[in-house]
Amino acid sequence: MEDFNAANEIQDLQYFGEFGGVNPSISDSSTYTFLSAKMMLDTFEGNGEGCYLYSRHSSPMNVHLAKALAKMEDTAAANVTSSGMGAITTVLLQLCKSGDHIISSRTIYGGTYALLKNFLPPFQIETTFLDIDDFEALENSIRPNTKILYCESVSNPLLRVADLRRLSTLCKKYKLKLIVDNTFSPLSISPIRLGADIVIHSLTKFINGSSDSLGGVYCASQEFIDETKNVNSGACMLLGPTMDSLRSASILKNLRTLHIRMKQHSYNALYLAERFEQDGLKVSYPGLVSHPNHELMKSIMHEAYGFGGLMTVDVETTERANDLMEMMQSENLGYLAVSLGFYKTLFSCSGRSTSSEIPEQERLTMGISDGLIRFSIGLDDDIERTYTKMRACMQKVGILK
Repeated sequence: MEDFNAANEIQDLQYFGEFGGVNPSISDSSTYTFLSAKMMLDTFEGNGEGCYLYSRHSSPMNVHLAKALAKMEDTAAANVTSSGMGAITTVLLQLCKSGDHIISSRTIYGGTYALLKNFLPPFQIETTFLDIDDFEALENSIRPNTKILYCESVSNPLLRVADLRRLSTLCKKYKLKLIVDNTFSPLSISPIRLGADIVIHSLTKFINGSSDSLGGVYCASQEFIDETKNVNSGACMLLGPTMDSLRSASILKNLRTLHIRMKQHSYNALYLAERFEQDGLKVSYPGLVSHPNHELMKSIMHEAYGFGGLMTVDVETTERANDLMEMMQSENLGYLAVSLGFYKTLFSCSGRSTSSEIPEQERLTMGISDGLIRFSIGLDDDIERTYTKMRACMQKVGILK
């Protein structure tokens, strides 16, 4: 019986196309037929299991991708969206109504910060921003109307690591939902196993890995996923941030190499971080012993996938940062671009780009200086050569002697 169940589980993970292709067939349809009027009615009421209604609600390819991502994050179900912000918005608006309160880590992606700080308050949804490792302040900020504690497993851009076990204990005590954006650490960290309720990814980044598609996903219980897709009250169904089937197919193919890519991203990032630190640069990377959350990261990560592909170097001023990034781009060491997870190294000055939505004084209080460069380290085969050339660029612009 055990062998039979194991065989069934393996079969569930195979996404054969309807004609036997090794890739699933793409359903290029926005709407679907029903064999009977009753079946259409059942599907509208949420009882049409196995039936497709309308591609804004679901499509075969989206289901394939969602199932694979649910397996990756160890949840019962998942739902894919047209962007990472589409996933974040869906989750928050499904859980929070007018008069509710959110507690969020203060160091988060600028777009998420702007959503919580600027967009939601007119709907009477208020957010308190706190250091995610100040557990006394977190607990003291919980109100009767608090619904969510929101954080990133590894924060953008400062790379602070959240103690998800302790946060989960706090959330369970006060019946809050712990929502974790795991975009920076796919495979390296499994938030659900550490007590999170919902895991979010921007699929645009490491999971897709080729900077050619936007996408997002939220992974959670089957009940929650169904609620977000309800035709009468589901945030995803009614707001419409649904992923296109062609994009789902593309991301699903790239997902198959994620484990290989994450190992190389992490290996290269650790190599560069260690050497730049030895050179006397102000480097932040969770794999460094000097990182304040190094031991925490070691205690919650899957060692095989390393500490991730992101690091920061603080060169103090925007002018020095721009000079260095332009020099590195001219030497073909990477691209001056936002986003992350590409095969080439990408670098940007966070305070002037991906965190620019955060007011300057707040950025400085967080520790995001004007000269903080965020590196998404690429898949370079000869990382020693990359280091040598990057170091030469730093010497040319006067950052290193």
